[in-house]
Amino acid sequence: MLRIGELAKRADCQVQTIRFYETEGLLLEPARSGGNFRLYDENHLERLLFIRRCRSRDMTLDEIRNLLTFRDRPELDCGEVNELVDAHIVQVRSKIRELKALEQQLIKLRRSCDTVRSARECGILSGLAQAL
Repeated sequence: MLRIGELAKRADCQVQTIRFYETEGLLLEPARSGGNFRLYDENHLERLLFIRRCRSRDMTLDEIRNLLTFRDRPELDCGEVNELVDAHIVQVRSKIRELKALEQQLIKLRRSCDTVRSARECGILSGLAQAL
C-alpha cells in the first residue's frame, strides 16, 4: 500500500493533482489507514498513470472519464473509443491551424521592429496597441 506522497512520486505528479482526480471521480476512493491516511494500491497507480498519459495528449477530463469507462469494462465494444480519439484528432488539427496562424502573426509583428530603437518607436508595441 502506498501513501499519497509515494503515489505522487511514483506517478511524477503533485499530491494536489491526485486529490483533484479523486474529487473529479477519475481516481477511485482509496482505503484509509487507522490514522485516516489515504492508502493506494498498484491499481490506483496504473489508473493514475493512464490519466496522466491522457492528459499529456491534451485530453479533457470528460474524454478521460469516457475512456476510463471502457477501460473498466473491457467487454464493451471499443468503437466509441475510436470515435472519441477521432474527434480529438480533429480538435488537435484545429489547434495546430490556430497556432500556425498565431505564429505568422507573431513573425509579422517581430519583423515590424528589426532595429533597436526606443520603446516609443517600437513596432511591436505599436502593432499590439492597434486592433488587428
